[in-house]
Amino acid sequence: MEEVKKSVLNASVAPEAFDWDAFEGNGLYGNEDKASIEAAYDKTLSKVVENEVVEGEVTAINKREVTVTIGGKSEGVISAPEFRYNPELAVGDKVEVYVESAEDRKGQLVLSHKKARQLKSWDKVNEAYNNNEIVKGFVKSRTKGGMIVDVFGIEAFLPGSQIDIKPIRDYDQFVNENMDFKIVKINPEFRNVVVSHKALLEAEQEQKRSELINKLEKGQVLQGTVKNITNYGVFVDLGGVDGLIHITDLSWGRVNHPEEFVQLDQVINVVVLDFNEQQKRIALGYKQLTPHPWDNLDENLKVGDKVKGKVILIADYGAFVEIVPGVEGLIHVSEMSWSPRLHSAQDFLKVGDEVEAQVLTIDRENRKMSLGLKQLSVNPWENIREKYPVGSKQTATVRNITNFGVFAELEDGVEGLVHISDLSWNKIKHPSEVVAAGDSIEVQILDFDEANHKLSLGHKQLLTNPWDEVEAKYTVGSTIQGTIAAITDKGATITLEGEAEGFAFTREIVKEDGKAAVAGETLDFKVIELRRSTRRILLSHVRTYAEAKERAAAAEVDNTKKVVKKINSNVEKTTLGDIDALAALKAKLEKGE
Repeated sequence: MEEVKKSVLNASVAPEAFDWDAFEGNGLYGNEDKASIEAAYDKTLSKVVENEVVEGEVTAINKREVTVTIGGKSEGVISAPEFRYNPELAVGDKVEVYVESAEDRKGQLVLSHKKARQLKSWDKVNEAYNNNEIVKGFVKSRTKGGMIVDVFGIEAFLPGSQIDIKPIRDYDQFVNENMDFKIVKINPEFRNVVVSHKALLEAEQEQKRSELINKLEKGQVLQGTVKNITNYGVFVDLGGVDGLIHITDLSWGRVNHPEEFVQLDQVINVVVLDFNEQQKRIALGYKQLTPHPWDNLDENLKVGDKVKGKVILIADYGAFVEIVPGVEGLIHVSEMSWSPRLHSAQDFLKVGDEVEAQVLTIDRENRKMSLGLKQLSVNPWENIREKYPVGSKQTATVRNITNFGVFAELEDGVEGLVHISDLSWNKIKHPSEVVAAGDSIEVQILDFDEANHKLSLGHKQLLTNPWDEVEAKYTVGSTIQGTIAAITDKGATITLEGEAEGFAFTREIVKEDGKAAVAGETLDFKVIELRRSTRRILLSHVRTYAEAKERAAAAEVDNTKKVVKKINSNVEKTTLGDIDALAALKAKLEKGE
């Protein structure tokens, strides 16, 4: 019996060989032996305290559960999704667990890895944030504006703009993925955490950019991938470093949008045009890898040749025509029509038109060319004098009205100016008083300027000059009747028969009784002057009665002179006695008695 007891207490006895019935019934062991065995067994067990975080060891893993032991009398089972953030979990790994209960109905520990992480996660988050550490996170799901990431058991927000350097077209590709992050913002009050994956990529890219720029040389040809396309150019990934192809460096020809030449994710060759080490900017070229079209332009092309092309751009001043891709010529608006009128290019052409034009100038060194359309049609100014002789009567169309006159078109490309002074015999303030745009008007050819394509026209020359009738009707010195229409400081306007008007200065409208005439009075006036240049009739009322008085006084003087002469002739025939009588008579005559 003594030997059996020793064998049971010996540590080398296997558990399955231990006689539990004997132990429980005290058949083989005494009370002292049983107590010592229980004490030895208790030492092999760790003390389990509920609601505490302890370290455990993974003993088994399957798709649904992870079994963890913490050295207690039983093991605990944790749901496998709590370890999604750690796909590399293996049997034997040490993990932190939270003891929710010492035993469940099955006698197992109730453990939670998620709660253990959450209890210590905020301290870890703050530590990582303060130390600028890189943390691992598990992308759980999408949300508005970004993603939800599990970091240390805390749900952090990953903005969409912070996922990657390049624009993301498919956010779902990141769900259920483990990624490295940098904690960029913490709100302690609401325990909000914002993380960024882009910050790590930018730091890595910055290092690559510095290394690449140190190796760059102007003219170096590199291969890259189209990363982003904008209205102003294309961003190309050169292997972690971006360069920009400006829209003007995509093609030798005009580019409406970069998408016409490249597509996203397309691999292309580019040439380094320039780079800035301080600003870390790289300017790339795409068109520079092909010869300039001007270098391949037909050497025999010269001024006067006809060329065909397509209108690719229109401005008010002209249209750009592409002869071959990358070679353009400008048709100035003045070279589109023989008409001297101001036009815009849109009146003649539109984008996409196929046109034939004549080469006016060509500058291969500066790669410029000017073209003309009107040169391929007959110049209407050739033999213009024979077609429209000076003095001939023509019919024209009013195209434009200005303050100084009217532009009238005889035919397409031939216009002339009817100056306001040649528009009407009457004085007018504006040509619109006589004609309107679009009216047909009879004109007379007055003069030419072939060199400058200018033509002088007249309209009033075909009409009767009303002043001729005025001069015939109101001759200088004649007396006419008129009505005072208005009086000013200088004089009065006199309405004559018909539509004619005259003018009398203030001193010329005093009546015979010494009073000044007033508006509305009808009086006799004498025509004292006709001014053809200003079409003015000068009148005087004073002269109608002043001249009559002057004539009466002159007649009386003449009669007196005749009487005196007669008396003098008879002096020699009188006697001395009569002399006294004659002297007295003479004295009376001289006094007017």
